[in-house]
Amino acid sequence: MRAAYYTQHGDYENIKVGILPDPIIEENEVLVRVKAFSLNHLDIWVMEGKYPAEIPMPHIFASDAAGVVEKVGTGVKNIKVGDKVIVYPGISCGRCEKCLSGQDNLCSEYFLLGVLNNGVSAEYVKVPAVNIFKIPDGLSFEEAASIGITYTTMWHSLVSRSKIKPGDTVLIHGGGSGVGTAGIQIAKLHGATVITTVGDDWKVEKAREIGADYIINYKSMDFYQAVKEITEGRMCDVVIDHIGKETLPKSIDCAKRGGNVVTFGATTGGDVELTLRKIFGKNIIIHGVYMGTKGEVAHYLNFFPNKLKPVIDSVYELDDVKEAYKKLLSRQFFGKIVVRV
Repeated sequence: MRAAYYTQHGDYENIKVGILPDPIIEENEVLVRVKAFSLNHLDIWVMEGKYPAEIPMPHIFASDAAGVVEKVGTGVKNIKVGDKVIVYPGISCGRCEKCLSGQDNLCSEYFLLGVLNNGVSAEYVKVPAVNIFKIPDGLSFEEAASIGITYTTMWHSLVSRSKIKPGDTVLIHGGGSGVGTAGIQIAKLHGATVITTVGDDWKVEKAREIGADYIINYKSMDFYQAVKEITEGRMCDVVIDHIGKETLPKSIDCAKRGGNVVTFGATTGGDVELTLRKIFGKNIIIHGVYMGTKGEVAHYLNFFPNKLKPVIDSVYELDDVKEAYKKLLSRQFFGKIVVRV
């Protein structure tokens, strides 16, 4: 099969496109012919060797994909050849107490497809049958490939952990990112007022088009002062921070008493200096989030494509995969970057 892969850690310039062996499925697995996959910053961290585990080489990367079922194992009953499907990347053991109670992202063996095993940047990928979900009617392969990590992480953050409710005020950093666009939609679905940050003026109107009520260009104004002014000092019920070192201290300042602060990313660094009195003095709840559960996926897919729909920035062909990652690192995009296979 044709695949994009690398044989050593480094930047995206190490990516090669060539021929690698087709995956061989076991009885409870499914082989999917990948039609499209989307990019995540996780891909970069793994590629650069920053993930705290040994990565097999040569490495087929990326986690989120959609395609058509090519083959099913002998033990698979709920999926058939020809189904149009989403490949959900959260892999767990399926046997432990956490898995059996529907908390599969807390499984001690949990990992994401494309990290400790081969991912989706190829013509074919094999996954456990429980990781396959049918594409909702009305979505393209490119859109379906943009759902997995972003919507699962944001649904878990806003709905399951922060218990978002109508009337809440939510601050979501990085409104132009894949998770940012997903978060804006999910927060509006639940009747919240959404404040978001962007780094370019051209992203302001795009964020407004998908539902953001207030948009702050953090390069031209202090986001804490802007939030304070917008909320008239009441601050936010929920703050979503996937930026890290540069924003988290002020994100905590943006939470009201008893508010929720969610962290699931550290693109500007993970070593953060915090003032603990601001946390316990305001009774703030801090949530560390790593993905979500398959049950959440089965639930939120019911809202596609009418209430939720991925925002696609651009689509590249497999031979141009380096350009796709170059654009991801440029931050000059709005929504998801997708590669067609």
